[in-house]
Amino acid sequence: MKRPLGAQISHMLRNRGVEVVFGIPGVHNLELYRGIEEAGITHVLARHEQGAGFMADGYARATGRPGVAYVITGPGLCNIMTPMGQGYSDSVPMLVISSCLDETASRRGQLHQMKDQQGAAAAVCDWSLRAETAQAAYGLVERAFEEFELSRPRPKHIQIPIAQLEAQAEPAPFPNQPALRTRALKPDIAPVLSLLNTARRPLFILGGGARSNLWRQILNQLGAACFTTCPGRGLAGAGYALDFGASLARPGSADIIGSADLVIAVGTKLAEVDLWREELGHGAILVRVDLDPEVLSDGQRAQVKLQADGDSFARTLWEATEEAKPATGWRAEEVAEVRARWRAEVDAERPGIIAVADALRAAMPADAMIYSDMTQFAYVANEIWDMSYPFHWHHPAGFGALGYALPAGIGGAVARRGKPTAVIAGDYGFQYTMQELGVAVELGLPLPIILWDNGKLQEIEDSMVRVQIAPNAVAAHNPDFCKLAEAFGAASAAPETLEEMQRAVRAAFKADGPTLIRVTPGIL
Repeated sequence: MKRPLGAQISHMLRNRGVEVVFGIPGVHNLELYRGIEEAGITHVLARHEQGAGFMADGYARATGRPGVAYVITGPGLCNIMTPMGQGYSDSVPMLVISSCLDETASRRGQLHQMKDQQGAAAAVCDWSLRAETAQAAYGLVERAFEEFELSRPRPKHIQIPIAQLEAQAEPAPFPNQPALRTRALKPDIAPVLSLLNTARRPLFILGGGARSNLWRQILNQLGAACFTTCPGRGLAGAGYALDFGASLARPGSADIIGSADLVIAVGTKLAEVDLWREELGHGAILVRVDLDPEVLSDGQRAQVKLQADGDSFARTLWEATEEAKPATGWRAEEVAEVRARWRAEVDAERPGIIAVADALRAAMPADAMIYSDMTQFAYVANEIWDMSYPFHWHHPAGFGALGYALPAGIGGAVARRGKPTAVIAGDYGFQYTMQELGVAVELGLPLPIILWDNGKLQEIEDSMVRVQIAPNAVAAHNPDFCKLAEAFGAASAAPETLEEMQRAVRAAFKADGPTLIRVTPGIL
């Protein structure tokens, strides 16, 4: 039956598998809220649109399905642009639907008016388009979901004029059979197989796009060593003897890569935030496997390129190498020695954090999903904390947005009801989005929030010292974080020993709401 277009959109999303929408209603996007309950969608009310966007991001990373957010014209859209930029850089499927003014060319002074709302959003997402009719809105939603499946998943923005959201519209078309992604077949990977047949020291670099549960078996079968990027942590599984870990940023990693006689990079941009240097360091043939042609043609100049998703490549490679004899050029002792040296380097660069991270890891369930912020604790943990499961640690690596962890962790916890989810944030970044604590309390999420409180922007202070700038503007007056959490209705703890911290974390996973656990560098 006919309904206002805003209501029809909620029904269309539900028919495409959307179960949760994050957002904030306002006078301009009210019609989007008319159909939410009727369609059977759960709405999570954020305290700020930035929080809504990060929640959608966290939900998408936890589920692999698009995170959806509803926001208003103007400031609502501007507020969610930081999460959109984060999602773009980290290849996260997000759909942001906003209202927009009906006419702006000849009218000024309207509520929430921007000079170019569509253009502003387009700067931080895959595309931003305006739907002037119901059919256009339906077509753009359909296009977004097809592209999430077929190409690199990145945020999309659809804006719909207020009058169109209010206008009566026929129901959206029922979902079509989704298009099938091109899969890598054995003939496609023949050049890779030929190279592997003669390699003595094959090395894989696995990124966030290398999604498969077969990598441990593949690496073991081939006798291959590996690095992972931060998003790819856990793909080799904890304890694989030839895993150099997420240490591509270590200067010494270039020498290791240079010693390989074949390098295969799967589902990774090999970006600045992966390497922190211009050159990968390889001297041997480089194979790139990725969905994105831009990646395949980048400055690393791979000699063999395959446009394919990581999962189909892994499956075909596994089937084609089941009978292969493993290479013998790598030794477990060599890898262990290098990793021990790099661990010592990390400890020297940011003293005292490794011991706390090790204790925290011991207190976490193996299947805990962790969302971290831009904080020294996370920088250390990203290098030394081996993950048992892939895609269980999410960090705002690309865009580097402060305030990510708490709302993203809420989105992840909403997606993972009954499964352990945790947040790690620094004292400064936490204050960007700390108001979202109210959402976690409202939803009764058993969410441990480990707050690393060193009382300053320590990483920035250290950077200033390194370049001989007298440190300034790096310290701010912090609130009493425990009392703040309690004011929101959350529990809190301020452990003074590592054992107390571990007990607090274990208790937080069993609580009936969030628990803020303040940890300082002085913890024993």
